[in-house]
Parts: sequence; C-alpha cells; structure tokens
Amino acid sequence: MVDVIILGAGTAGLSAAIYAVRAGLSVLVIEKNYHGGQIVNTPEVENYPGIPRITGFEFVENLYQQVTGLGVEIVYEEIRGVDLRPAVKTISAAGHEYQARTVIIANGAAHRHLNCPGEEKFAGKGVSYCAACDGAFYKGQDVCVVGGGNSALEDALYLARTCRKVYLIHRGNEFRANRVTVNAVKACPNVELIANSTVEEILGGDLVEAVEIRHNMQFHKRRLDVSGIFVAIGLEPQNQLFSSSLRLDGAGYIVAGEDCKTNIPGVFVAGDTRTKKVRQLVTAAADGAVAATEAAQYCAMT
Repeated sequence: MVDVIILGAGTAGLSAAIYAVRAGLSVLVIEKNYHGGQIVNTPEVENYPGIPRITGFEFVENLYQQVTGLGVEIVYEEIRGVDLRPAVKTISAAGHEYQARTVIIANGAAHRHLNCPGEEKFAGKGVSYCAACDGAFYKGQDVCVVGGGNSALEDALYLARTCRKVYLIHRGNEFRANRVTVNAVKACPNVELIANSTVEEILGGDLVEAVEIRHNMQFHKRRLDVSGIFVAIGLEPQNQLFSSSLRLDGAGYIVAGEDCKTNIPGVFVAGDTRTKKVRQLVTAAADGAVAATEAAQYCAMT
C-alpha cells in the first residue's frame, strides 16, 4: 500500500507526483496510455510561465524525467474498477490491485473531434484544439474556428486580434454563446460567421491548406483557404468509472473546487477532469500541486 495513487500521467498527475513525493508521501502513478496527455502532440508551447518556447513532447519528457528522478513509479495499465469509499482505497487494473490511503484523479478530458477526413492526419499540423495554445503561430493568416458555444466564439475573438481572417463555422442556425459574446463576434470586422454548415474535409499537403464545408440545408459545398482550423466543440471527460461514487456535474466532470476535494474524504481531483473554467497547462500544474498538498494534509490527520 502507498500513501497516494495518482490516476493519470499528464501535467496535472505528474505535477501532483512531484509535490506528493516532496511532501514525504509514497506515490504510485497509473497511466492508461503514454505519459504526458494531450500536450505531447502540441508542436510549440509558448504560454507556460518561465519557459519562452518548448515543444509539447519536450515539456512532457522534462516533466517525466523530473518525476522519475524523484523515484516515483509509473505503471502503464488500464483501470478496470475503483473502490474509493473505504479508508483504504482500492484501484483494480488488468490483473492487479493497488491500494492507497488517498487517490488523486488526474485523468484529463478528451477534446471532441470532428471525425472528418484529414482531421487526424493534420493534428498538430494545422488542426488545433486550443486557440490560446497555438493561435500565435497563425499571426496574419486566415484560419477557421468550428463550434457554436462560448468557447468557440471566445476563440474566434482571440484569434481575430492577430489573424487576418477568422471564419466561424457552426452546424446550427443560432450560436449557443451568451448574447454579449455573440454581439462582440458579430461586430468584429475580420470574423465571418458561417451557420448551418459542417466541415466535410480538411485538405493540404504537409500542412493544412483548406477546409471543405457543406451547407446543411442547401447542401452546396464551399472551399475555405485557411492555414489553421481550431476545433472548439467541447470536451468529453472520461469519468464513467467514478459515476457511482463521485459527484459529477451535468457534463460529466468531477465536482470539486479550488481545493481539489471531491465528495469522498481522501479522494482528490486535478486538471481538466474537474469542474473549472480555465483548462491550460499552468492550471493543470496548479491543480496537481494543490491536490498533492491536500493529500499530504489528509494523510497527516488520519
């Protein structure tokens, strides 16, 4: 048995591991896939404080080396079941059971994809799921944003500051964002709203060069010459495994405040998987630090 099991080896989970081991806790990290999470596919990171520029892969490897250098064990297994309510928590994986006094859930959230031809091919080569992360690379260029909610419209406004032209593509007729944001987008001179339309294909050679869209009612197609496409159609938390024990919100995120505490004592949550407004590398790292600190205090008191 260890003091803390961390589920997920992304930025939040690995940051939690650093703070936990430095607090004197014994730590085990369990990761389903490759360590690093979604940021590993980002070609350039320029918004992490203190690091002017780094690739996502380099960032992840630096974090991984720091964690393993502290003696933290990372096992790569898929979690099959959890028992979080007892004082000793049990995590069941493929053929193994692990026990801990505390658990930090840092399994992230997956961006919803368009699932159209070219999306996977051009991921990180013109297809992005984070305007704040990658928008600066498209200064003076034409781009498009896909989505109709607050995130999509905020991304369009953000990109319009530096991009020459921003196409905002939404499959519905009415944008779901709040009225103030919708009015701001409509008033922005270099944003073109394209409603009732769906991205059919992403085109290019080595990098994105265009998207082909189809009007959902008139069925005609149109080609937009763009160098970047920002997909903002929401995130999908992967929290079904915890739904019987942890409180989730309507979208499936684990309910927790800035203290990262869940409704079960000794169980904490960090990063994109919890209820929060800003989902960035820096907030994931901050959550990891907070969750590990809370876990250490819990262990000291029980």
